[in-house]
Amino acid sequence: QVQLVESGGGLVQPGGSLRLSCRTSGTFFSINAMGWYRQAPGKQRALVGSISRGGSTAYADSVKGRFTISRDNAKNTVRLQMNNLKPEDTAVYYCSNTIVLRRDSGFREYDYWGQGTQVTVSS
Repeated sequence: QVQLVESGGGLVQPGGSLRLSCRTSGTFFSINAMGWYRQAPGKQRALVGSISRGGSTAYADSVKGRFTISRDNAKNTVRLQMNNLKPEDTAVYYCSNTIVLRRDSGFREYDYWGQGTQVTVSS
């Protein structure tokens, strides 16, 4: 069984920083793309940033230059460094990984989600 466990959320003042981490555990063949999403009250869940297995990254326009996504393949961990946080960054943040499992019929990709961690930016 595959599990994604996030940590690092909390309350921070505008202009402050937080680092989120998401560790994947369980039995699987490999992890392809890793990413962070967020969902603010009354809004749809949206992509914040993603990183491929080879390290290529992509970000939402609203966080470019402030957030950095990174991954440690040896530790099956993806991190999101968030700097210069703004009140509009307040949301529940979710990690999501595309994980490869070995099946009788071959290798297949599945998307897994963490339970979410609250980030609140407020003075």
